[in-house]
Amino acid sequence: MLLRREGWLVNRKRVRRLYRLDGLQLRMRVRRRKHMALHRGPAPMPNGPRERWSMDFVHDTLADGRPFRILTVVDNWSRSSPVVEARGRMSGEIVGQLLDRVLGEATGPRSITVDHGTEFQSRALEDWAYRRGVQLDFIRPGKPVENAFIESFNGRLRDECLNVHQFASLADAQAVLEAWRLDYNTRRPHSSLGHLTPSEFVRQRQEEWIVEEVVCSA
Repeated sequence: MLLRREGWLVNRKRVRRLYRLDGLQLRMRVRRRKHMALHRGPAPMPNGPRERWSMDFVHDTLADGRPFRILTVVDNWSRSSPVVEARGRMSGEIVGQLLDRVLGEATGPRSITVDHGTEFQSRALEDWAYRRGVQLDFIRPGKPVENAFIESFNGRLRDECLNVHQFASLADAQAVLEAWRLDYNTRRPHSSLGHLTPSEFVRQRQEEWIVEEVVCSA
């Protein structure tokens, strides 16, 4: 690579070699990645809503063969899904925008468990996590079991929706996915939730907390 300085062309490699021959130190600027966190192992179990989420991508194709990607997000406590979004392309910036749309002015989750996908390691998503005060928990490479909540959700999504429907367009895919997400949140009981749906589980826990507050304040 050549650098132009005051009418001279200077080869960077030659400068480096001359510095070394003279015993001088050449400081190279290295861009450092700043992860909010690099988690090793399963994240602790959450104790309430919007405490720990999990996030991943699912791939599928339209009827004409065009590929598209689906961002899936799950609340590890309630098993509910705040967003299932289909896009032709995804980036860290788009992921942050979708999460902002879901959260609005509300406080974000304490942490989100993700794999080492390019979008999740992007500078744009790191900036989003810093701004929102969210910790990105990265599972160990090749250890999808450490993101078991989203893996289980993706399996259901694949079996019950993607393998059943053929999508004519992205808009068609998004409409079907959103209908499936709402049905999953409001009509699908989970054995891990005492055979309640995610929405029923959240409502029941909120009622219990209200009763506990009344009793404690009495």
